[in-house]
Amino acid sequence: MTENASPSTAPKRVFGLHPNVFFLGLVSFFTDTSSELIFTLLPLFLLNVLRVATPFIGLIEGIAESTATLLKFFSGWLSDRAGERKWITIVGYGISTAVKPFMLFATAWGAVLGVRFADRVGKGIRSAPRDAMIADSITPAERGKAYGLHRTMDTAGALLGILLAALVVLLTQGQKLELTAETFRKLVIFGLVPALLAMLMFFFVREKGRKAVTQTAGVPRDDPPPVAVAGNGFDARFKIFIGLMVVFTLGHFSDAFLILRAQERGGSVFITLLMLATFNLVYSFVSVPAGVLSDKLGRKTVLLMGWGLSILVYLGFAFAGENSLWQIWLLFAIYGVFYGTTEGVARAFVADLAGGARRGTAFGIYHGAVGVSLLPASLMAGFLWQAVSPAAPFLVGAGLSLVAAVGLLALVRR
Repeated sequence: MTENASPSTAPKRVFGLHPNVFFLGLVSFFTDTSSELIFTLLPLFLLNVLRVATPFIGLIEGIAESTATLLKFFSGWLSDRAGERKWITIVGYGISTAVKPFMLFATAWGAVLGVRFADRVGKGIRSAPRDAMIADSITPAERGKAYGLHRTMDTAGALLGILLAALVVLLTQGQKLELTAETFRKLVIFGLVPALLAMLMFFFVREKGRKAVTQTAGVPRDDPPPVAVAGNGFDARFKIFIGLMVVFTLGHFSDAFLILRAQERGGSVFITLLMLATFNLVYSFVSVPAGVLSDKLGRKTVLLMGWGLSILVYLGFAFAGENSLWQIWLLFAIYGVFYGTTEGVARAFVADLAGGARRGTAFGIYHGAVGVSLLPASLMAGFLWQAVSPAAPFLVGAGLSLVAAVGLLALVRR
């Protein structure tokens, strides 16, 4: 359904924002609950149950994220071209939901790769049009708050999923250090329910009409085109920002290696899940205040704060002592602050730098660039872990984060 906004028909706002932001947040909430139940412990399933070496774990995570990247470019462009975003978003979430049951039958790393790849294909299709749909539904002054709320709801779902996973682990295998096949398959079964609930939330999402994207009740909804777009291409600041995101992401491999590091430092499966729950709790609380702060202080300032924290966190993971679980736990909490101050703010920055007519394409480029970078990042992490030391990937990641932060400070004006 397409919604045409007017002063008399404007929908009732939720948390001061268009209801699309809230209901798309619920979609993400239930999806992340499902995904965290099923995929959070996937690295341990590969390592403990299937006995897969860390370079192959890096390969699986990298391929899963990167090879679906072209779909992020295409789906964003298609949503601009078609003038509709909702149905493309539904297809993406639907694919991810449909493939999750096949994890019940995965007995080799190739099967795991197939399911993980298909799940990420769904993410590749949905991410850009969903983020563009949020931007279409709000004013420029609301972007930080809107994306912050979406990340908060997304992360709250992840927190719930991890806590449920911790409960299943505790009841199934207690405090055993290694994950069992029985525990993992129970997690998959429980994870299917919220995935279906996520799909039901789309009944409450309304497509914004093209007129509504540019104006609501006489209030301009987009930055002036000359600010966001130069000629037939994107503003130079947008291109530089995407390049810096690539550098930053090359140092930010899959979070699977944080989970492996926690176990390698002596954390049981249950304790590792509680660490992840701490990360998501902090992430959830920080996202909205960070978004609002970026509306006031500027995206660049808040992003620099977050990227600075990432350097400290990775150095901490590199030098954490054996059996010093309190250090790892604290690092997961600070890692949550880093995510809370960067994920939503970076998306708001993309919306700032791209005009409404090409916003889907811009988000496709953003998600695509990040996705492409994850394959070499995770491959590098896997090989460094095995060939050098478990600390090596984190040291390299901290260095690349520093390079990206200096580039953002020096090259991007906002």
